[in-house]
Amino acid sequence: MTYQIDPKHSAARFKVRHMMIANVGGEFNNVSGTVEFDQAKPEQSKIEASIDANSLHTGDPQRDAHIKGADFFNVAQFPAITFRSSKVAAAGSGYTVSGDLTMLGVSKPVMLKVESVSPEITDPWTLQRRGLTATTTFNRKDFGMGWNAPAGGGVMLSENVEITLDLEMTRAAS
Repeated sequence: MTYQIDPKHSAARFKVRHMMIANVGGEFNNVSGTVEFDQAKPEQSKIEASIDANSLHTGDPQRDAHIKGADFFNVAQFPAITFRSSKVAAAGSGYTVSGDLTMLGVSKPVMLKVESVSPEITDPWTLQRRGLTATTTFNRKDFGMGWNAPAGGGVMLSENVEITLDLEMTRAAS
């Protein structure tokens, strides 16, 4: 089955260790793409997703402007973050999805851990829907996000960023 990611009901959340004492985070609330999901043969499944980098928000406009700027996402030059799967495999009650994450013009392999894919339901508007939650961690320096500053706990930001994707999808028309 082919599903479209519903941008109104999906988000990519991130968190990173700040001054090595607590996590700070935010989210991108404009996620789109296609999921081809074959529960019987997961190896035939595929995911292609795109995140509008400018949809980032952390709850602090000054921090948002810094993160959207050249030190981090450079949204003026690189408006999209993309993921394209290369392999999907069953893993317990969930799945692993290997693929390429592209940010700032740099593509690196990552592995998403999908907790589970919900059963398909019919919503009040007769659309067929499913949901999934996937997580991954990557080193931001691998993508050229090298900004940092000394801080009392060591450095201002950890290099490791945790991502959680909460996706709601609608079945594409046949």
